[in-house]
Amino acid sequence: MQLAKVVGSIVSTQKTPSLIGRKLLIVRRVNGDDTETSNPEWSDEIAADCVGAGEGELVFVTRGSSARLIQDNNCEAVDLAIVGIVDSVSYRS
Repeated sequence: MQLAKVVGSIVSTQKTPSLIGRKLLIVRRVNGDDTETSNPEWSDEIAADCVGAGEGELVFVTRGSSARLIQDNNCEAVDLAIVGIVDSVSYRS
């Protein structure tokens, strides 16, 4: 799983049936202190929202087969899913 920030939303009237009724959000990977990562390989991505997240919220996402298995139907056309909203982050020294 990875930390990300919701930075926008997607509206799509034409999509595969498994995505009908799903909220699609744009997420950007961040560090634990809510700063953007410096990894150039990670750009904004579209994630299926499974928890009711909103724009500006810090969330955690899962990808690949784990994202598909979140829903009851594992035939979802989902590669990235928001699976939690972060309340706080703390590190042990």
